[in-house]
Amino acid sequence: MNEIYRINRRKFIQYGSLTLGSSIVAACTGNSSQAPSTSASPTASSTASDNLTKVTYGTNWFAQAEHGGFYQAVATGIYKEHGLDVTIKMGGPQVNGTQLLMGGAVDFFMGYGADAIKAVEEEIPKVTVAAIFQKDPQVLIAHPGIGNDSLEKLKGKPILVSAAANTTYWPFLKAKYGFTDAQKRPYNFNPGPFLADKNAAQQGYVTSEPLAIKKQGGFDPVVILLADHGYTPYSTTIETRKELIDKNPDLVQRFVDASIKGWYSYLEGDPTPANELIKKDNPEMTDEQIAYGLENLKKYGIVISGDAENLGIGGMTEERWKSFFDTMAQQGVFKKDTDYKQAFNLQFVNKGVDAYKT
Repeated sequence: MNEIYRINRRKFIQYGSLTLGSSIVAACTGNSSQAPSTSASPTASSTASDNLTKVTYGTNWFAQAEHGGFYQAVATGIYKEHGLDVTIKMGGPQVNGTQLLMGGAVDFFMGYGADAIKAVEEEIPKVTVAAIFQKDPQVLIAHPGIGNDSLEKLKGKPILVSAAANTTYWPFLKAKYGFTDAQKRPYNFNPGPFLADKNAAQQGYVTSEPLAIKKQGGFDPVVILLADHGYTPYSTTIETRKELIDKNPDLVQRFVDASIKGWYSYLEGDPTPANELIKKDNPEMTDEQIAYGLENLKKYGIVISGDAENLGIGGMTEERWKSFFDTMAQQGVFKKDTDYKQAFNLQFVNKGVDAYKT
């Protein structure tokens, strides 16, 4: 099976500096400690006694509805049907996904588009093989009733953002909507400063922060989903080492297929099995938050929209990657001569909806 990828010390440090925001960018709230993973199986280098291949998938944040399809595939036996014994290794603010992936601690990791292209520039051989979220859940949140109800009207207003925004959505907002760095205020994943300033806005995920603000502030905030206003990266991706694709494409295909089927089951079937595992991994997660997250995944078409409507969940196109790359390269986030095509591989997806429902 796959060997633990051998990397030198210089590259390992590079991986760490590159992906400082790979878990923080998932701007979710309300968790402070990491719970155990779904099981204790090692990576794909060994097999279980019942001839299932052991695989570990690392997530970029604490267990939540946004990870539901992967948990559903574990809970309902979909992975086992594809010959896999999958452990979900839960992430958090201190988790460095690229280090884990390239060091062999996980076989697949939950990535995002901007980081995948940055990895190409840093000569890190990881590849995105599926994109579960067609829409990045990133939102800007504002107070109601004062006129800050569009991106155009937020120009010049104070906005609480994380450091990761500088290499993800902030350059887009500067280019398309005229935002400036003078608007930025530090965001520490606490809605308190936002609640104290009615003229301010803050970042968040459409599946998380609006509920926290409603519970703490007692009002429904204005929610602006950036993906509906021209911000087009794929998100909650499945990425792996190029080495694993080259040596064992069948394993990659089985993991991708099973994960996609898990997502259809979670969104269109009974999500209870996944939700129970989510709460087991993350005891601080509530039924209310899970229900809210799942509702908004569906409401905003986070998973099933765009390319996924015809190609199936996980679908990707070169045109979509190019559009995102061109937009960000114009703002200096990426080098214009970067071979962005190395960031993804389309051979494992785009089978069509029916292929994953039979």
